[in-house]
Amino acid sequence: MHIPPYYKKRSWQIFLIGVFAGSIVAYLIFTFMYGKMYANMLADYTELQDRHGELERQNETLLRDKEQLQQEKEYTVQSIQIHYINGKQFRFDRLTIHQLNTLIKEELKDIIGKEVKGVADNSELIRTIVEKNNFTIDDISYAFEIRRMVITEQLQLDLHVKFAT
Repeated sequence: MHIPPYYKKRSWQIFLIGVFAGSIVAYLIFTFMYGKMYANMLADYTELQDRHGELERQNETLLRDKEQLQQEKEYTVQSIQIHYINGKQFRFDRLTIHQLNTLIKEELKDIIGKEVKGVADNSELIRTIVEKNNFTIDDISYAFEIRRMVITEQLQLDLHVKFAT
């Protein structure tokens, strides 16, 4: 079997030179485009690194300022925790407990963020708010009696549950 000698024909020589020259031109264009893209990405990356460093410094400064303000300022009430002393007697399910907690916390929402000393001075107001209101869930009204109240960064209420009359 004989392979024809195409490399000797003028038309095939021009075709092969064109493919070779086209490959070189395409490679040069690809290298140029890749270089431009990489240069843009490198500039963006450097800019983002500078911005990141600036934001980290700003964050550190703000955290230091916050710590200084907290040291100067008295403690504040952050959350409210409610415990039902006789909850097993009423056989509350989790949904009812959640709804009761939500209703009570809604009544006491103004306490959050206040200084502990100010809340402790007005503990009778908290007692009045909780004990005088009747909370209704699924056509059943509940009344509460505060048995124990601890006022720290977390207001803890131990409530005795009874049916409202």
